[in-house]
Amino acid sequence: MNKFATLINIAKRKSVIDETSNWSNGSSTYLQEIVNEVDEVIEEIPKQRTCYLETELGDVLWDYLNMVIALEKEQGISLESVLARACEKYDERVSGIENGVAWEAIKKIQNQKLAEEQLTTLARKNKAS
Repeated sequence: MNKFATLINIAKRKSVIDETSNWSNGSSTYLQEIVNEVDEVIEEIPKQRTCYLETELGDVLWDYLNMVIALEKEQGISLESVLARACEKYDERVSGIENGVAWEAIKKIQNQKLAEEQLTTLARKNKAS
């Protein structure tokens, strides 16, 4: 996991450069790059060239991290929250499967909780206004 933390730190350094760059259009730039890189992964898989595939998968991860960091600035999300939500979400799903609960059933419950959280958030915002 140290390499993941290192990559996050490099992406944060890159975000400072992006702020003064004329090529970057924030998160939308990186979203398009993710699409391009996923296409390159798809092209690379049948070629069975491990080093190239690993590089392309790294590019997807790089662009994803850069997109999330850009969204932190644009929409106030948190990379830590994204990671925490992903860990919780998939731990619940995998634990459920291990205990005989269907993936779709777990997803349904999670989506209901998410909808409730959003309603609570909107109610707080309306109350504060």
